Amino acid sequence: MAETTQHKEANAGPLGLLGFGMSTILLNLHNSGVIELSIVILAMGICMGGLAQIIAGIMEFKAGNTFGATAFTAYGLFWWTLVLILLTPFGQEADGKSMGFYLLLWCIFTVFMFIGTMKANHATQIVFGSLAILFLLLALDHFTGSAVIGLIAGIEGIFCGASAIYTAVAGIVDGEFNRPIMPV
Repeated sequence: MAETTQHKEANAGPLGLLGFGMSTILLNLHNSGVIELSIVILAMGICMGGLAQIIAGIMEFKAGNTFGATAFTAYGLFWWTLVLILLTPFGQEADGKSMGFYLLLWCIFTVFMFIGTMKANHATQIVFGSLAILFLLLALDHFTGSAVIGLIAGIEGIFCGASAIYTAVAGIVDGEFNRPIMPV
């Protein structure tokens, strides 16, 4: 009689949340005026914001989690499009109005994703709720050119990224101990 081994799928959520959270904090340190836009932010956006989230999204597709698959893959691709826009590889900078609509579309998508978190834990709701607010503030910043709105968006973005990192670490720690250690 052949032996069967039980295969346990890894939880892709923490990887995707870390990629999102770390990239979001770095970019919003720039948005809030703490650091300059540099290769550090762009590289983090490509690798952790983009690639790590896309990998997590593919893992979620395989696990049958439509919400996680859609969220991580879409936001991973958001980071890649954002880096392309910031690098202006086609020799054409994005104007404030175009960026405003780009960010507004992401806000609308995120509001619908937030609705999907109503059955999830509070930490996940905070991540998506604060992300929807962040996209709205960033869109308003680009539509108006208001330095005050930009600063508020930067601070909100740091909070959003930190909430994602906390949620990721809670998923790792709770998974390792096989019981809730960090409240979510």
